[in-house]
Amino acid sequence: METSRVIHAIYTDDDVLMAAVKKVKAERYHIEEIYTPFPVHGLDKAMGLAPTRLAITAFIYGCIGLIVATLMMNFIMIEDWPQDIGGKPSFSYLENMPAFVPIMFELTVFFAAHLMVITFYLRSKIWPFKKAENPDPRTTDDHFLMEIPVTGDEKKLQDLLFETGAVEVNLVNNTH
Repeated sequence: METSRVIHAIYTDDDVLMAAVKKVKAERYHIEEIYTPFPVHGLDKAMGLAPTRLAITAFIYGCIGLIVATLMMNFIMIEDWPQDIGGKPSFSYLENMPAFVPIMFELTVFFAAHLMVITFYLRSKIWPFKKAENPDPRTTDDHFLMEIPVTGDEKKLQDLLFETGAVEVNLVNNTH
């Protein structure tokens, strides 16, 4: 296990946190993570995080669901066990496609939703029975925590964080 030193700066207001993030980024420090009790609008942009590509995977998963639905219904209702339901002939898939549209829609949504949840968990490294990584339980209530790795003059960084409105600054050994 690798041990590194990080500074945890605690804030009590989301607006103060946003201003602090902008100032810390302007001073060219790398912010490792920010823990908040609720989503803070614009924080991802202020941190300089790249936009997510999960929407692209959702579209791909929806297309996979549509293909699976089409192949499944063609095999079941046309090739394997054609049935005369309500006087509709089962000679080809295209003749019966209007009746299959609800199933196609539902399987498209089903595949997109379920595979997106799995992708999100894998991408976020959230496994069943995984120990929580929250460094300070107060961040689930009313505090905000900014985690910055110590790479240079830690006193200068601590002073900067107090300038930005941090109510508490702690030097912590972080184990990865």
